[in-house]
Amino acid sequence: MLELKKNIHLVECGTDEAGRGCLAGPVTAAAVILPDDFSCELLNDSKKLSEKQRDFLRTLIEKEAISYKVTHVFMDEIEKLNILHASITAMRRSILALNPQPEFILVDGNKFKPIPNIPHECIVKGDGKYMNIAAASILAKTYRDDYMKKIAEEYPMYQWTKNKGYPTKVHREAILSHGISPYHRKSFKLVPDQYTLDLKFIGE
Repeated sequence: MLELKKNIHLVECGTDEAGRGCLAGPVTAAAVILPDDFSCELLNDSKKLSEKQRDFLRTLIEKEAISYKVTHVFMDEIEKLNILHASITAMRRSILALNPQPEFILVDGNKFKPIPNIPHECIVKGDGKYMNIAAASILAKTYRDDYMKKIAEEYPMYQWTKNKGYPTKVHREAILSHGISPYHRKSFKLVPDQYTLDLKFIGE
């Protein structure tokens, strides 16, 4: 079972993001403060769990957490900031919306922009080490997946219900066939180097 948190005497949140490597849709981050008596053997890195397990854990986390927040940063802001800074921005916004505010932040990964007066530590693969980061990974993943399923109704040709915006072969072939949607990240390499793409939205 994962450790609950790193600093047992502090109000500590975990934070993680989902969707950083996608060609379309937002990057989504969550921050979670779990109670000190929280325990769940199933809780783990969201990538190691089935969709059914993630949905079960999301309900549990939302019920048991002291505080949680999920934030989407959308395509226009990703283009302005770049994807790394957009990911960090989503994490910071989620953290700053928590009530109570944490006394310490555990960040999944190796980069973060400090929040004044709240110390933090970056933990590589932290979503497989600490429950509060794993909980954030579950919320970020499930909320983002829900968003991608919703916009897939508008643009079914990209099969976002299956690939969630990641650069699968089917997704890239659909981009070549149909062009891009308003949800695509235009600054990303949307198709392989051997192809050229006229960056026009569908219907233009």
